[in-house]
Amino acid sequence: MTAHSLDPHAVTALVAAATAAPSLHNAQPWRFRFLRDSGVLRLYGDLRRALPRTDPEQRGLHLGCGAALFNLRVAAAAAGRAPAVRLLPDPDDTELLAEADLHRAAPRDESLAPLEPAIRRRHCSRLPFRAEEIPAAVTERLCDAARAEGAQLLFPSAWHVRSILELVRDAEGREALDPDMRGETARWARTEPPDGAETADGIPAEAFGPRPRQWTAPVRDFAVGRSMPGRRWATFEDNPRIALLGTAGDLPADWLRAGQALERVLLRATTDGLVASLTSQPLEWEELRWVARDPVSAMAHVQMVLRLGYGPEGRPSPRRPVTDVLTVV
Repeated sequence: MTAHSLDPHAVTALVAAATAAPSLHNAQPWRFRFLRDSGVLRLYGDLRRALPRTDPEQRGLHLGCGAALFNLRVAAAAAGRAPAVRLLPDPDDTELLAEADLHRAAPRDESLAPLEPAIRRRHCSRLPFRAEEIPAAVTERLCDAARAEGAQLLFPSAWHVRSILELVRDAEGREALDPDMRGETARWARTEPPDGAETADGIPAEAFGPRPRQWTAPVRDFAVGRSMPGRRWATFEDNPRIALLGTAGDLPADWLRAGQALERVLLRATTDGLVASLTSQPLEWEELRWVARDPVSAMAHVQMVLRLGYGPEGRPSPRRPVTDVLTVV
C-alpha cells in the first residue's frame, strides 16, 4: 500500500481489522474519521456506547479503543506501513483518543506484521481449559509483548490467584445486588436478541459459555441473576493460569497504552496456540481493584485480569459494519 494508493478502500480494511478488538461487554465504543487530504486516521471514543454504571471513569472504554488502535497498527504493518501514532492529540477534545498519520512513517516494528493473522482468530473463550502448563518460553513472550507497549504482565503466585478468584465472586455478588449494573449488563449481554433480530454488538447468549459448577470458576457469568433454560453446566480448571496486566500510571493515556498492550498479549497468545478470556469484574469496584494488585510486585494499577491456557476456541462475537464506524472526509 503506497502513498498514492491510500484510498478509502485501504482505510476500510484497516478499520475492519481495528474493530475486531475486544471491548467491555463488546460495546465497541469507537468511531473513526479519515482525513483524506492529510492521510490522518482519527480514533474517537463513542460515548453513546459508554457504560456509565460499570465503567464510570471510562477506563474500560479507553482500553477497548487502545486495543482497536493496536489492531490498526498491526494491519498497517502487514500492508507495509508504519504510521506515526499520537495519543490524546487534542487536550480540548477528550473524545479524540488517538490519530494515526498514514503518510508519515514511524520507526518500523518488525514484530507487528506477523501478528496480523491472529486478529480474526482471536476470540474470548468462556469454556473450560485443559490442565496443561504453559511453557515458560511462552509466558516470557507474553510478558515481552506487554513491555513493548509500556505495560507489565504478571503471573501471580497460587495464593494470589485464589484471592483473585474470590474477588471475582465478590464482584459478581455485588453486581447481583445492584439493579443499575444488572440492567446495564443485560442490555449488552443478552440471553436472547432484542425482538428476535440479529445484533451487531454485545455478547450473544451462545458466547456466554456453560454455567460453572464451582464458585471459584475463573470466568464471568454474564447471565448472573437471569434464567437461561437449557444452558449446560461444566467444571472448570482447578488451577487456572491467571495473569494481571497493569501500568505504572492510571490516566487516560495509560489506559490507551494498556489497551494496546492487552491486544498485543492476546494476539501473541493466539499465535502461540493459547486461548484466553478476560475478567474485569473485580476491577469495576475501586476497593476490589486495589486488592487485586500483587503487593510484592511493582505493578501500581491493574488494568485487566486474563485467564490463559489451552482449550477450545471461543465463539466470535458480532461486529458492527465498518460503514457504521468510519467517516471519510
